[in-house]
Amino acid sequence: MGCPYLEYRDGSDDPDREPFDEPRAYCTAADRFVQPMRADICNDRYDLVHDRDCEIYRAHADEQGADGDAKSAGGDDA
Repeated sequence: MGCPYLEYRDGSDDPDREPFDEPRAYCTAADRFVQPMRADICNDRYDLVHDRDCEIYRAHADEQGADGDAKSAGGDDA
């Protein structure tokens, strides 16, 4: 299972910008578009694991844990 914070979007929220030719990787934890290599981590490609190899995921999980809202990193909703 890939990262629950990864989405693919067809465009930005800016109405003045044209839609993308192809959907781009967007990290909802970082609230920004990310590089394709980052998306490889999110999608657990090449022996990478998002909850182990992504500092954005880990920081967000730690932040959520401090607020008491986090679920375990190995769970379905992490």
